[in-house]
Amino acid sequence: MKETPPPATNTTAGSSVPTGPSTSGLYGPGDLDTDACLRQRVVYFDLDQDSLKPEFQAIMACHAKYLRDRPSSRITLQGNADERGSREYNMGLGERRGNAVSSSLQAAGGSASQLTVVSYGEERPVCTESNESCWSQNRRVEIVYTAQ
Repeated sequence: MKETPPPATNTTAGSSVPTGPSTSGLYGPGDLDTDACLRQRVVYFDLDQDSLKPEFQAIMACHAKYLRDRPSSRITLQGNADERGSREYNMGLGERRGNAVSSSLQAAGGSASQLTVVSYGEERPVCTESNESCWSQNRRVEIVYTAQ
């Protein structure tokens, strides 16, 4: 039986960087920063909604594949809301949004054991103006890799 050779590498200052195609089909540790799909780590939601928009399904599939390929990886899903609504309501909404992303990742093949959901409600806005353009940026779930 003939063995498939490993990909060719360039060695620079003691580091080894693959230059040929990988035969494993697995993501590598640097892919979180270089793969366009994996760099997309924010999922946005409509006002008072916790259902995932269809345009984010491909991103969910991409992150789920990364999780399948790297079982030691872990993600924290940080749910957020805009400033409208009570603090308690927004904490619950942020959690429901995080759970929606978690469910989507699991449906695409990610493992529940790799996912943690936290809610920050309205406590961590990325924009602080009181207008729709700003509020829409705060209605989000951030995908944070805690172990790669």
